[in-house]
Amino acid sequence: MFYPDQDTVRHIINVALAEDVGKGDLTSEAIVNESDTLKLVMINREDLVVAGLKIAEQIFQRLAPDSKIKCLVDDADKLSEGTIMMNIEGAAGGILTGERTALNMVQFLSGIATETRRYVEAIAGTKAILLDTRKTVPGLRILSKYASKIGGATNHRMCLDDGILIKDNHIALVGSVSKAVKIAQRSGLLNIEVECDSLQQVREALDAGANKILLDNMCNKDLRKAVKFCEGQVPLEASGGVNLINIRAIAETGVDYISVGRLTQSAPSVDIGLDLAN
Repeated sequence: MFYPDQDTVRHIINVALAEDVGKGDLTSEAIVNESDTLKLVMINREDLVVAGLKIAEQIFQRLAPDSKIKCLVDDADKLSEGTIMMNIEGAAGGILTGERTALNMVQFLSGIATETRRYVEAIAGTKAILLDTRKTVPGLRILSKYASKIGGATNHRMCLDDGILIKDNHIALVGSVSKAVKIAQRSGLLNIEVECDSLQQVREALDAGANKILLDNMCNKDLRKAVKFCEGQVPLEASGGVNLINIRAIAETGVDYISVGRLTQSAPSVDIGLDLAN
């Protein structure tokens, strides 16, 4: 399981705190005494899969460096509602200033992990592997893909230099699937994946020597035809319009991969709170 490198995490925390705090926490500065302390618990208010807890811990440590923080669960744990996730005790001012940023982060990432786990469980027992996509909140891709990985997905193309995928607009630009593949091959590119939206394009891509084919917005009948036609010569990825209702049927067509943009694009944040410890 990869974890984002610390320089990246620190940069994201810097940006998030600058966005939220601005020139200073006026409320805490006005109300909280320097000697005031708080003892809080982070608790989930719905069932979820945890992601980003250590990032929340770093946010509190940044603003209340002498605080005592204990994580009671780990990323990837599946929790029932009402589980204490973290104990926090320390300077009230720093904790209150970091509260929203820390909660935003763990709610957002746990939401992705939770939604992803639902999709993984929906296709359990089939050969299909769930992929995430580049449909992410700008600036938060590495954390979003970390969370989807926590949920059980396989990361697909972290960025544009992480793999070749000839899409519909590339094909439209050069004129055909076969021409696009040949141009890519002449450029020395390897492991070429091609997006196809018809069975005719699938045949073109296979004949041209594509190494992987993305079946874009195809009905299940055509997905099965593509699987039968390709006979395992190249991996097949289904994409477009996938949701929790239809993913099982898509997986049962025999495709190797299913990519789902909504894992990182529109997964709902989960409900997590910080409450006074008893």
